[in-house]
Amino acid sequence: MELELRHLRIVCAVADAGSITKAAGNLGLAQPALTAQLQRIERVLGGVMFERDRTGIRPTPLGELVLARARLLLPAVSGLQEEAARFSNSNGRIGEDPASLTIGSATGHLLGRLLHHLTAVYPGMRVTTQVSWSADELAAMVADGRIDYTIVGVCGDAPPPAQPGLTWRVLGTDPVFVLLAADHPLADSPAVDLAQLATEQWGATPGDGCFADCFAAACGRAGFTPSTLYETDVVSCIDMVESGDAVVLCQPVFREMPGVVAVPIEGVPLKWRHLIGWHPDGPAAGLANQVIELAGLAYLDSIARSPRYTDWLAGNPQYGAEGATTVRS
Repeated sequence: MELELRHLRIVCAVADAGSITKAAGNLGLAQPALTAQLQRIERVLGGVMFERDRTGIRPTPLGELVLARARLLLPAVSGLQEEAARFSNSNGRIGEDPASLTIGSATGHLLGRLLHHLTAVYPGMRVTTQVSWSADELAAMVADGRIDYTIVGVCGDAPPPAQPGLTWRVLGTDPVFVLLAADHPLADSPAVDLAQLATEQWGATPGDGCFADCFAAACGRAGFTPSTLYETDVVSCIDMVESGDAVVLCQPVFREMPGVVAVPIEGVPLKWRHLIGWHPDGPAAGLANQVIELAGLAYLDSIARSPRYTDWLAGNPQYGAEGATTVRS
């Protein structure tokens, strides 16, 4: 994980609030999620940033150093972005191809929040979208110049889509949960063992990559062979769960709704990495740092809206946001 501007904003927010709880409220995050993020920042910087006293928390000497630099750097970067936008807009351009941006996605919950942040930061920009179940298809569209950036997911430690020339950044790694009917005998469990679901029918949303093989291998390690794995759309998956016809593999940020509940799987036998990719020579490559930062905020937004996952992350800080690790296809 590398230090990013959003990490400096978090440190400043905690210092200004004088409390993790208050800072989490100001940032729109759950307190455990902010605590886990602060712990990751401290690991990057090599020391503790804040210590508690009778009035709350206060910066350590390392914290004071980081805060002093952050309070100089953040306004400078903000000013640079504003000046660059004014300069580009005066010529009808933002970066290389500024008037528009096309975002592809196979990860719906991140796309919506990224669009929110993009339109807030660049209100004059025309943002369009392209959605596909296939990460390979989206990567090919980036390589061909049909879209500027794409958000995709890959199973476990699998590499990004094999499209030469693209640059990829890791936004975070999530465990795969299982979606159960609210009246399922295991629905109230803090976590379920995969073997406890050996007799169930299974469902998942479609996609390419190795996920189906990884799922079969995980079931094999748990001592059974899954009888089925239905691949269908999200609405049909929810219908199958509610009716008791199947349990469904899902992301932990699955939006809570009546009749179904997302439950962790013991031991995290399946993982999912969220990546954002672009072509370094593409027309919108000049916006890469800004788009990556906003995609990171979108990812944190999705976690914050899932209380159960937020609580789970508090005890499993190795998952969730990872910063911006670069990988190559």
